[in-house]
Amino acid sequence: MTALIKAEFRRLSATRMWLWALGAATLLGGGLVGLLTAVGPQNFDPPMPGIDTREGVRSILGMLGFTVFVPAALGTLAMTAEYRHRTATYTFLSAPRRWQVLTAKLVTYGAAGLVYGLVLAGTAAAGFFGPVAAQGITPGMPAADILALLARLAVAMGVYTLLGVAAGALIRNQIAALAVVVGYLYTGEVILMMIPGVNLLYPLLPGGATASLTGFTYLTDALADQLSSSPVSLLPPAGGGALLTGYALAAAAAAVLVPMRRDVY
Repeated sequence: MTALIKAEFRRLSATRMWLWALGAATLLGGGLVGLLTAVGPQNFDPPMPGIDTREGVRSILGMLGFTVFVPAALGTLAMTAEYRHRTATYTFLSAPRRWQVLTAKLVTYGAAGLVYGLVLAGTAAAGFFGPVAAQGITPGMPAADILALLARLAVAMGVYTLLGVAAGALIRNQIAALAVVVGYLYTGEVILMMIPGVNLLYPLLPGGATASLTGFTYLTDALADQLSSSPVSLLPPAGGGALLTGYALAAAAAAVLVPMRRDVY
């Protein structure tokens, strides 16, 4: 197993995927958060609470929850590349116990997703505290709470990478898998939130669990206001974390068990 994990890390480091991933994490973390903080949520259209309030800080950092499709897409690419480039046959011939191969991929890309999340969180912290200090603003949340929120987001990015690997193992066609993963995470859950009755399930979906971790209620409140309905109640942060953990375990099980008996083509 150790040899397979090392092989997966060598495979990952031999491509430019990890460079693109770190570049995306830096751009989305430091760039996006830095821009939003410099502009100030009170200047958005419509205006949001300022950075000197707890809601304002959460509104800025909670925006990172919309970028989870990036690590999910990276996990999907990692798995579907085996089938697209016809290397899955040789991989499974060299390691006939498929569950070991798939477990090695989960370990490797779960760790890579966590690194992505840590880079995202670190650059986001710099992008937030830099403009705040330059403008002489006292954030509405203690620094320790802000760093804890970013740490939860970093772990969430690792979970979404595992979800992407699972989607790639189940669907296998790279274009179809990416369309499903990115389409669902980027627009699917938003559409579900707009359907009366169905929107009550949002807190139990991956996006709802991520919003619970960050306390980001702007999207649910905005949709409720437009639809003249009651806002959806999110889970507490601990509940959101437990739910995401459950999704990660289910994704790992699916990624290992489903491809065990399927033909490779």
